[in-house]
Amino acid sequence: MNNLFFDFKVDKEAKKVFITRDFNAPLHLVWEAFTNAQLLDQWVAPVPFTSKTKYMNFEEGGKRFYAMVSPEGVERWALQQYKTINPTTSFSMFNVFTDAEENPEPSGSEWVYTFKEQKNGTQVQIEIYNESFERMESLLEGFKIGFTMTLENLDSLFSNLK
Repeated sequence: MNNLFFDFKVDKEAKKVFITRDFNAPLHLVWEAFTNAQLLDQWVAPVPFTSKTKYMNFEEGGKRFYAMVSPEGVERWALQQYKTINPTTSFSMFNVFTDAEENPEPSGSEWVYTFKEQKNGTQVQIEIYNESFERMESLLEGFKIGFTMTLENLDSLFSNLK
């Protein structure tokens, strides 16, 4: 792993995960990587999985419907519903797993992303609130490993875009 700052904290009582990660890329590019379907599909799935967006409308009230696809072709669908967007500063969304017809599972999670320009790049802070403590517990270990891998994918994407 590179030497960029990375912090992953869990507050089980509050049912929250806090992630802070620095990127060696300008704010506009980091924002674009988190809000553009074509870029998201290049980094958001941990290897060997891939991401495929069926549709994305990044605006308040808009949605992204996408799947993580295994090497065997098994699709795990999710729906993101965008709640607030403050361009290049922050956005929030509700994320829930679904079936291929967009029928949601009983509980999901609230995500808040904050972007801060720094001297040598950009810092992204992510706060995730899970509606269900049991859901959070069941996802946590695999989520940390997978999310860490996706952030490393994003570092590689930034290197290739420069």
